Amino acid sequence: MKTSQNTVLLIGGTAGIGLEIAKQLTALNNHVIITGRNRERLEAAAASLQNVTTILSDVSKAGDVDLLVERIKAEFPQLNIVINNAGRAILYNLADQNQDAFTHAEDEMLTNYLSIIRINQKLLPVLLAQESSAIVNVSSIVAYVPGISLPTYAASKAALHSYSTSLRLSLEETPVKVFELMPPLVDTEFSKEIGGHNGIKPSVVAVDLLTALANDEYEIRVGDTAKIYELFRQSPVDALNAMNASRKAAIDSVQH
Repeated sequence: MKTSQNTVLLIGGTAGIGLEIAKQLTALNNHVIITGRNRERLEAAAASLQNVTTILSDVSKAGDVDLLVERIKAEFPQLNIVINNAGRAILYNLADQNQDAFTHAEDEMLTNYLSIIRINQKLLPVLLAQESSAIVNVSSIVAYVPGISLPTYAASKAALHSYSTSLRLSLEETPVKVFELMPPLVDTEFSKEIGGHNGIKPSVVAVDLLTALANDEYEIRVGDTAKIYELFRQSPVDALNAMNASRKAAIDSVQH
């Protein structure tokens, strides 16, 4: 997959991983269309980038998605990459009776999983019309092994991983390539409540994505995700214990 002179739709590109991906894509002479729910954050992101278009849109709302798709078809029919980076994560414990697990799960599943299916389906005709195109679904290390503090977030990412695999198989005879980006803990505002300051920098995730796109590596296991994945292959129980221990203990258990 080429990494320059593309037209890219980046869902959730105003901060963190998404903004860093946008920076690196625009630096490689790609035109990036960034969506987000907050106008001020969109404007701030645009001010730090070149060759970018911003669209105020909430991917979890069907009406917003319909308007977004109409605009893409009208103004950017050459669109050939869609990066689904919008995310919702709620930190809680399933045993806590003061928490509404159903409502949390409904919220996370809609943003992290169902909305991605909706937008991919609606934009697939545009992508199929290109000589070469790609869908990138951003999941997580917890797609393999859940963490107790993000139970339904982990479930939504596991669902996204399964869907991404099925979508890749379904489109393997078409011009559309399906990638899955699986970051570990990343130092962003999004992950602040779960110790994000201990995570890797968003720039590392963006570099790994661009490298994988260039090499057609479809499952992109960044940093500790690769280590947890290997441990999971060897012993699912050990991987589960590692993911739910301290960050340092998790890394040490994979390396030794």
